[in-house]
Amino acid sequence: MSKEFSRTQRVSQQLQKELAVMLQREVRDSRIGMVTISDVEVSRDLAYAKVFVTFFCVGDQTPESSLAALKEHEPSLRMMLGKRIRLRLTPEIRFTYDNTLVEGMRMSNLVTDVVNTDKRKMAESGRTESDEGEE
Repeated sequence: MSKEFSRTQRVSQQLQKELAVMLQREVRDSRIGMVTISDVEVSRDLAYAKVFVTFFCVGDQTPESSLAALKEHEPSLRMMLGKRIRLRLTPEIRFTYDNTLVEGMRMSNLVTDVVNTDKRKMAESGRTESDEGEE
């Protein structure tokens, strides 16, 4: 059975595809670097689109500087979107830095550190992991 999608979800997916293509092929700004659109949230009235982006920064680039450069292109990207997508109203684009990847890596590192600390403490006390289950 196929899953039904709401209009906002379909518009969101289409905006994500179109913006990704436009950023890759048409926006020539070295300050932006490599950008990935991780998600697009569209308001119920389709007037606003919150675009979540991540950056692969090289050299002296920072996510903040890349985001600032990307925000300068919001009006022109909206105009290009209006020509590519048939909607009564082209959504106003708002770029937002998506730090979920960075936070996920941080959480993973914390878990790894805790596991390694536990293993080290168990080794120092002379216990093994199989001893844990017996207590």
